[in-house]
Amino acid sequence: MKVNFLRQPAILLLLTLGLGSATFRPHRASRLYVADYENVLGTSLEIKLAAAAEPAATQAEAAALQEVDRLNKILSGYDASSEFSRWLRAPQAPVAVSPELYEVLSLFDQWRLQSHGALDASAETVSKLWREAARQNRRPTDAEIAAAVQAVQQPHYVLNAQNHTAQRLSDAPLVLNSFAKSYILSKAADAALATPGVSGLVLNIGGDIVVRGEHLERVNVSNPKADAENDAPVAQVQLQNKTIATSGNYRRGELIDGQWYSHIIDPRTGQPAGGVISASVIADKATDAGALATALNVLSPEEAPALVATVPGAEYMLLTADGRRLESTGWKKAELPAPQASIKNTAPVAKDKLWDPSYEVAVNLELATTEGARVHRPFVAVWVVDSKKKPVRQIALWYNKPKYLHDMRYWYETYYDQFAANTNNLSSTTSATRAPGKYTLKWDGKDDKGNLVPQGTYTLNIEVAREHGTHQLLTQEINTKKPQRAELPANPEVAAAAVDYRKKTND
Repeated sequence: MKVNFLRQPAILLLLTLGLGSATFRPHRASRLYVADYENVLGTSLEIKLAAAAEPAATQAEAAALQEVDRLNKILSGYDASSEFSRWLRAPQAPVAVSPELYEVLSLFDQWRLQSHGALDASAETVSKLWREAARQNRRPTDAEIAAAVQAVQQPHYVLNAQNHTAQRLSDAPLVLNSFAKSYILSKAADAALATPGVSGLVLNIGGDIVVRGEHLERVNVSNPKADAENDAPVAQVQLQNKTIATSGNYRRGELIDGQWYSHIIDPRTGQPAGGVISASVIADKATDAGALATALNVLSPEEAPALVATVPGAEYMLLTADGRRLESTGWKKAELPAPQASIKNTAPVAKDKLWDPSYEVAVNLELATTEGARVHRPFVAVWVVDSKKKPVRQIALWYNKPKYLHDMRYWYETYYDQFAANTNNLSSTTSATRAPGKYTLKWDGKDDKGNLVPQGTYTLNIEVAREHGTHQLLTQEINTKKPQRAELPANPEVAAAAVDYRKKTND
């Protein structure tokens, strides 16, 4: 399987459980090229390019990835050799820094003031305290929190615009995550779009998405109370020349004595944020969208409108812990109408007892990755057949170039004709940052036409094929008589997989 294209040479993400479709409007002479990667900035990356020809798309993909790598070597807080890490270790004296590091440090200064302290590079001081306490299965003491907050409130660095230097003023740990990913996202998109022959793009790094050029993209907003890639979104917006970022407490945090605490810390109080469980922001600039999405998780919902109003053209949607959904007027204008649900509960044979709609099948899949190494996501297909081996439901299909789909020979034999008849169901999803390679998918007991299937025995198939790798097929029988869970054997392409027939965990 030869792949010489994007999101690592091209992987087209195709989730086929009704999540919506992307609307791509390139030049008449352009085609859409898509690629997916794992282990990019500690998460996943997807890039979609409208290009006149494959060589232009290949060049644009390479330009985007090169810019990601270049900026990561400057801004990473995890790479001890990055410029930022070296600056943290330097003596507390003025140090000449790169334009990029200077700009990100300056952005933090601006947003610390603009957000009244909700965003602060030294919030890591409090986050570190909570992580260390969680390892001991305890909450930090009031005294520990007060000391950490006091440390945050000190000045930590000073910038000199004339000499372009940055001087450390404290030993407090600093992280640039609130801006680094958004900053890199924007610069990488610029690099790709500057390629001759490329007219539009979508770049998605860990759920933050920039849409540029002659492209109109439909973006699903992930449901923070859902855990699967193909769960229905809470909203869908349509964007052009905008960025959307989402931050929330539903994918990362600390479990202490049975209680969950958000990884998002209010640096003003030292307490984990909890009033907002998800904040999505649309803005012209990626750094504005990323900063606002994080800040709105820290601030109270009542404080959100005033902060968002400081960024012209920015719009937001908040989902709160007490079940409210709060939106700006402009957000409502960008949002698409919810699709009309068409639920069919008639079985092909009237005497058949139908699937219990309170049950679902969850598929937890971890693709094999190499620590610190960027890799292409392999081709993956997940589908269900009945006891007679007839296809019932296609759950997911991830691929790059359709001409190599035959490498997934079992899926190809079962579903290729249906795929060839309908290839426009691409979608992008904004969500809180996720770990690379780890995915959850669900089957709700419906067939490809939306009918609930009869109760009985089914087989779930997971087929994986990787360029310069191996071909793998995992299967698991599902019997609807009773709940069951099965761990599937690992292989060179799948680090872990489990299939769970269970009561639904959310609506």
